[in-house]
Formats: sequence, C-alpha cells, structure tokens
Amino acid sequence: MTNLSKTRNQFNPAAVNLLTVDEASEGQRIDNFLAKILKGVPKSHIYRILRSGEVRVNSKRVDSSAKLNLGDQVRVPPVRMAQQPQVESVAKPQVSKFDDAIIFEDEALLVIDKPAGFAVHGGSGISRGVIEQLRLERPHAKFLELVHRLDRETSGVLLLAKKRAALVNLHDAIRNNQTDKRYLVLVHGKWTDQKRRVKLPLHKFVLSSGERRVAVQDDGQDSETIFYLRKPLGEFTLLEAQLVTGRTHQLRVQLSHLGFPIAGDDKYGDFSLNKSLQKRGLKRMFLHSAETNLRHPVNGEKLKLIAPLPKELEKFVQVLSAEPTHD
Repeated sequence: MTNLSKTRNQFNPAAVNLLTVDEASEGQRIDNFLAKILKGVPKSHIYRILRSGEVRVNSKRVDSSAKLNLGDQVRVPPVRMAQQPQVESVAKPQVSKFDDAIIFEDEALLVIDKPAGFAVHGGSGISRGVIEQLRLERPHAKFLELVHRLDRETSGVLLLAKKRAALVNLHDAIRNNQTDKRYLVLVHGKWTDQKRRVKLPLHKFVLSSGERRVAVQDDGQDSETIFYLRKPLGEFTLLEAQLVTGRTHQLRVQLSHLGFPIAGDDKYGDFSLNKSLQKRGLKRMFLHSAETNLRHPVNGEKLKLIAPLPKELEKFVQVLSAEPTHD
C-alpha cells in the first residue's frame, strides 16, 4: 500500500511513502532531505537505501548529492525509526523571547535585533540558541534557517530565511558582495583616520579546549573592512565598520592586531582594561550590528534594516562623553 504524503506529520515509516517536494525542501540534497524526514535513522542506513535504489526521485535512481526541485516525487521505502517519546497532546504555549526584537518580517524573511548574550544556535554547552528558540515558538513554520551568524556577545541585525529560495538568494548576495553590513564598535586607543581600509589574512584554528580562535597569519583567508571615524571619546574611539568580507571574528581580530582592541572583548581584547570598564558600567563587548542594506531575496525591493544602539551601550558612550579629556 502506498501512502501519499507531503509533510512529516503524514509520514508512515512502516509503508512506502511518496513525498512531494515543497518550497521548504526545494534545492536541498536528497541525503539531507531524508535525514530531516527520517529522524532517528542512522546516516549509514540512509546512504544504504540510496545506493540500493530503494529511494527514487520521479521514479529514477539518484545518488546522495542529487538536489531536489519543487514538485519532485520522492519514494521512501519502509524504515524502522527510533521510538519517539510521548508528547502531551496539549502543550503549553511558548513565551516569546524575540517578538519585541523583530525589525522586519514577511513570508520569506525574518529580521531580528539580537540581544547580546544569546548564541545564534545551540552547541558548546548551550542547549538552545536563537534559531532553536524561534523554531520552538513557531512550531508550524515549514522552514526557518539562519542566513548568517553573529557572535554570542554581539548584538544587532540578524537575518533568518523563511523559505529555502530566500536562503539561497541571500547566500548568493552575501557571496557576491551585494549586501552592505555596518557595525558600531568602541575601541581602546585614539583612532585618527576618517576612513581606513584594512586588509589582513585571517587563519582559523581550534585550541585544545575546543574553543575556536582566529589569528592574523600569512596563509589565512583574505579579510577586508572599511572603518570610519564616528566619535573620539578620550582614550577610546567610536568607529563604524563596513564589512567587505565576513570572516569569523573578523572585526575583533583585525582591530586587536592593529592595536585597537574592542572594549569588553573577552577573547581578543585587553583583559585588565575590561575589568576596569566593568566597574565603569560596561558589562559586555561593545560591538553592535547596526545596519544592513540589501535587496529583498524574493521581490528585489531595497531594504534598510536598522537596529538602534542598545541602551547599555548608548549609556556608556554618554559616560565617556562626560569625562574630561586629557591631551
């Protein structure tokens, strides 16, 4: 007996299923599509049923790297799945953590002003990040994926795609430098250039503890940022940083290497300075994704997405502005 199904809720693992590829799965590799559908089934078994030809797309055998198109019919054979825990039929409604942080939303795109202190995704001892929390709050969302990342202590504009086509188009735009991302950053030191283009090779590595780090190294990937002087603040300077590339920890490593560590940066900054800054009211890293300009990934409309400087950072700027300057 064949079970015709379009969603995982209708999926019957004990029968042959014919699944229709919808917008959420368009462009996805068949092995990743099956991993999403066959929760609890080992990857080795997924690749075995692909190799054996038991999985068909539009009645044809495919290899694991084949990409799916909208409307494709995927035949999935009967499989034994891990026992799922019983779930209460009436679940408590999730209290939203990010409703007040939404900058823009439509059928294809969700943009939030991410608070500092939230990881964008779970891992490394963090059970739930922004993406997991939003999926929990939106159980009926067919598709929700991060377009890019922000460091845990960085606040500001964060893009999420609600359609696979939007995700693909946004990744293409980022790759082809068709987005304009601006950060506000407070550095220690007297920066004098009104505009400065910085190009440095960045090398990623992992410490024995498992922590990811980045260093300026000749064999690293090219990184590029344009810095603009926004406001001198005594021994500090407020800068605007326009990303040309988007490497891991790019701004933090570039500025530290130049001798202008970011205030409050606990990874690449000045640790003794950070301790004194905490006593003066700065409890976090002063790095904020303030503005992103791009074209809408579906309709091409120009979008200007702005996240105001958080109150705690605005307050610290006022504290510095009120302090006497010493030349």
